[in-house]
Amino acid sequence: MSRAAEFAMRFRVRLGYPVALVFLAFARPLQDSILIGGVIAMLGLCVRAAAAGHLRKHEQLAIAGPYARTRNPLYLGSALMAAGFLVAGRFWVEEGWIAAVVVAAYFGYFYRAVMKREEGELRARYGPVFDEYAAQVPLFLPRLGSKTAASEGFSWAQYWRNREYQAALGVLGGMGALWALMLVQGS
Repeated sequence: MSRAAEFAMRFRVRLGYPVALVFLAFARPLQDSILIGGVIAMLGLCVRAAAAGHLRKHEQLAIAGPYARTRNPLYLGSALMAAGFLVAGRFWVEEGWIAAVVVAAYFGYFYRAVMKREEGELRARYGPVFDEYAAQVPLFLPRLGSKTAASEGFSWAQYWRNREYQAALGVLGGMGALWALMLVQGS
């Protein structure tokens, strides 16, 4: 594993907290921006939920559901959630662009490194089966016209086993923090 990938795996969650604080420092939320951003974040949660309900880590290669359209639907969902927060915090006003740059740099660095590392692990585990899958399905941005692969379907039990409810709690908490910030700022 490269040093960059090792750093990304070790510190991506820990460094997410200061990124969130930078975001909050520059956020200027309004009721409408929180509503619109919340809808975008919910879309990201739905993508992540669908992926988590199909993901059986270390048991089989996930190729069904959202995995038939992108090899990294969990990270795509996270990016949509981040975009939702940026919209909710109105990144385009005052110095909000600083928050957008910090969030984009964080995602660009950490998630690119993590996706490369995970791809290497999947290639080592599944060999030519993964290579064939990777040749047909894009790394991140979904191919909307692709066919859904036949395999086991979505499972709520798998969703819970993958603890995806934590992302939903995080979005609720984050949007609640933006609402409180809006009230404090008197917007």
